[in-house]
Amino acid sequence: MSTSVTTTETGGPAAGRPSALRRLQAAGTPGRLAIALAGLVVLFSVVRVVSGQDALTSSSVMTAALLLSTPLLLVALGGLFSERAGVVNIGLEGMMILGTWGAGYAGYQWGWTAAIVGGLLMGALGGLLHALATVTFGVDHTISGVAINILAAGVVRFLSESLYSGRSDGAGITQSPSLSSKPPSFSLPVLSSGPDLLGDLEAKHWFLVSDVAGIVRGFTSDVGVLTLVAVLLVPATYLLLWRTAFGLRLRSCGENPAAADSLGVPVYRIKYIAVVVSGALAGLGGVVLVFVANIYREGQTNGRGYIGLAALIFGNWRPGGLTGGAFLFGFADGLQLRSRSAVVALLLIVALILAVVAVFQFPRRRWVQGSLAVVFAVLALVGYLTIDELPTGIVSFTPHLVTLLVLSLASQRLRPPKADGLVYRRGEH
Repeated sequence: MSTSVTTTETGGPAAGRPSALRRLQAAGTPGRLAIALAGLVVLFSVVRVVSGQDALTSSSVMTAALLLSTPLLLVALGGLFSERAGVVNIGLEGMMILGTWGAGYAGYQWGWTAAIVGGLLMGALGGLLHALATVTFGVDHTISGVAINILAAGVVRFLSESLYSGRSDGAGITQSPSLSSKPPSFSLPVLSSGPDLLGDLEAKHWFLVSDVAGIVRGFTSDVGVLTLVAVLLVPATYLLLWRTAFGLRLRSCGENPAAADSLGVPVYRIKYIAVVVSGALAGLGGVVLVFVANIYREGQTNGRGYIGLAALIFGNWRPGGLTGGAFLFGFADGLQLRSRSAVVALLLIVALILAVVAVFQFPRRRWVQGSLAVVFAVLALVGYLTIDELPTGIVSFTPHLVTLLVLSLASQRLRPPKADGLVYRRGEH
């Protein structure tokens, strides 16, 4: 009997796993997250030294990545509200377009604070239209979202032609006048401004120390007001959706609206609130783009609404996960803007990450996933060793390639809300 117990305790499935894997699983989510972040910093530092591409961890790239990931983060948070309530929001791109126009129109007349209000209101109007179509009239969620994307592009062109044509201040049918005031930005005293101690450390190009200094300086230098808002919204969203009664009711509408309705939850009202909030956050993401350019321009979103939706899916409909996805896409975008040659070094990073993935997959007997990781790791390594500089077209397409790659790798672990995308009618379920 004792022999049997000993065998079970020492020879079970858990005992066959590497001790490192057991320790990682025992660390819990915060511990695993800290380990993963520390591992990424070390990995980037090693690749920077090997490749000689200092831009990988430079403060300028990190500042650009933080700025470019902010609209994606706001859009993804907006999608989180909508889809956790059971409404698929393909129309995030259109709501973002409406937000850019609202920010441009209000901003040139009354300043940057009015631009924020204008973007929020225009995005919320797009969300209200989506809620009206899907919740009240039962239109297919995807069709409604695509229609809003098309409608938004037409609406902003019509408004621009009506209000900006014939002006002499630089405005026209494709752009607004410049904002009458610029939003403030913030830097960390002493460390990132003034004496700039982090900048001095970064300039020394020491292994790991300079990389950490560059990353921290990038995150604490010239940070815009909406970037701070977006970062604070991540824990606020988590607390609201997972630690309050309202959040429980909202998530129940996305999991089982019939059961929620039977318990007295106002399903239709909560869905409306969630989708309007979703549109407002997407519109706020559009405001960030207007702040960067200090002007509204047609086509300013450039598909970022779809990338924000991809970040939401990559993050498995969780605030922390979508934040990582948004920064990943923002980093790819910022890196290709700052250094074309540094993009090639990403292939070495991809190769090393996939090698680590294979190490964790094979002990779990996931032979197909592990083998695919090895194959793509070898291909990425060969690409890094043979390619000196990527063509301009491929470099500019890097964020979209990252989007496709990440979604393909994350697709096996996705768990969307069960009633996401379903048209709910009381008494029919």
